[in-house]
Amino acid sequence: MKAEKKTLLIKGLIYDAVGMASGAVPLVGGFLDLLWAPYAAKKMSAMYPGKKGKLASVLVFIEEILPFSDIIPTFTLMWLYTFVWQKEETGRLQTIPVRTR
Repeated sequence: MKAEKKTLLIKGLIYDAVGMASGAVPLVGGFLDLLWAPYAAKKMSAMYPGKKGKLASVLVFIEEILPFSDIIPTFTLMWLYTFVWQKEETGRLQTIPVRTR
């Protein structure tokens, strides 16, 4: 689990860096985002399966396709949400009172 967390973080940092770098290229950066946005969305849903991953893939697509929003580190924020900010469900035991005669 720890290796998976580290791998997801490294991949996320790389994808965020690529997304930010496309905005640094004058005139061409906007066109690169048209190619990068669907790829980033696909990678997000592959990295984080389930409802959270689908929602995050839509958000990363919107963030990458909109101009001047490339500075948002969506992959890193998703990693933080998944492994740091999200509270884990704790299994609570329910006690049933036992009647004695």
